[in-house]
Amino acid sequence: MDCGDPRSPFSDLKWGQMHWRIWLLLLAAAIVCWAAPQTTLRGKLTQPPGKKPALAVPAGRLIALDGDQETAGVLNDQRLAGADLEITGHFTAPDQFLIDPFTSKDSVYLHKNEKKYTISYWCPVCSIRTYTPGRCSCCQDDTHLDLQEVQP
Repeated sequence: MDCGDPRSPFSDLKWGQMHWRIWLLLLAAAIVCWAAPQTTLRGKLTQPPGKKPALAVPAGRLIALDGDQETAGVLNDQRLAGADLEITGHFTAPDQFLIDPFTSKDSVYLHKNEKKYTISYWCPVCSIRTYTPGRCSCCQDDTHLDLQEVQP
């Protein structure tokens, strides 16, 4: 169904009128997305059974975490349970936090022994690095957690 179809709710609109309305809608959506203030949180990763991972922040609150599929894989990695994480994103509710996509430079870091690390996964058999836990795409062995120290 197109704008010229009499059954369409937009049948009285010409393409030129529709065109600027679509751009206006896209611009408004982009402004709303970019207006969310960027925030960095640090706390202990908790993985309650049957619930989304959460960050226990120093104020004593639990903040439920959400993110893209790759970030969710990292947050659910049992090897990181209780880890001191630093995450970047924005609040979607007072007790819910959306982490920036894993492709963002600063979305998730791990702190250990007063040092800051990036989180990745390594297959020692195939020398393949991935950014989510699981099996190697080549040999199908489990990948190893590989923390890389961030150099100042």
